[in-house]
Amino acid sequence: MQKVVIIPTYNEKSNIEPMVHKVLSIEGDYHLLIIDDGSPDGTANIVKGLQEKYSSRLHLIEREGKLGLGTAYIAGFKWALSNGYDYIFEMDADFSHNPDDLNRLYEACEKGADVAIGSRYIKGVNVVNWPMKRVLMSYFASMYVRVITGMKIMDTTAGFKCYRAKVLNSFELDKIRFKGYAFQIEMKFTAWKMGYNIVEVPIVFTERREGVSKMSGGIFYEAFWGVLSMKVKSIGKKYNIAS
Repeated sequence: MQKVVIIPTYNEKSNIEPMVHKVLSIEGDYHLLIIDDGSPDGTANIVKGLQEKYSSRLHLIEREGKLGLGTAYIAGFKWALSNGYDYIFEMDADFSHNPDDLNRLYEACEKGADVAIGSRYIKGVNVVNWPMKRVLMSYFASMYVRVITGMKIMDTTAGFKCYRAKVLNSFELDKIRFKGYAFQIEMKFTAWKMGYNIVEVPIVFTERREGVSKMSGGIFYEAFWGVLSMKVKSIGKKYNIAS
């Protein structure tokens, strides 16, 4: 089974080299696709240098400018599907997601999950080095999404996931609307409405070690109002139910 991990980057020069080495050292023959949005700090050049060592397993898509998390993942999904990968992962570049948990997400899919989510909230609150204000904001954001959408997922905003290829193949990827924080919610909501088996795997989320967070007020604004809009537009909409 072919597995690829997709990591979007913007100014991650301090994290990208150790992340590449770590992911590609994990047992399971993972491949890695970096999608760089024109990082002015030279992130893409570091990846290019590493491709000499990992020529068949490390891939790079360079985009012009900061085009948004959602569009980066959509580009990555299309690339992965066109290259025949069976399992497609999302994760951050900053080590907030532990690469050692990739195999746990994969095993959940092997046992029957269509989407496996690395969940911070399925067993209490497992977040390290976040200020309490941010923990509460994140936790109650997930609660808000559950109330509005009806999903039973505890970590609705999680960005550490594994998809079976059939899930992404069945999505109309060009119709995914959101680009920022709400992108993760929309993807889960679509999979849930289509009847896919979504499983949460408990993880510990650790605040980034290096670099600067990409979170902003605009991202939270999109998520708050976007969830309401998404729910309203889903009423009466027909979803192709997974078989």
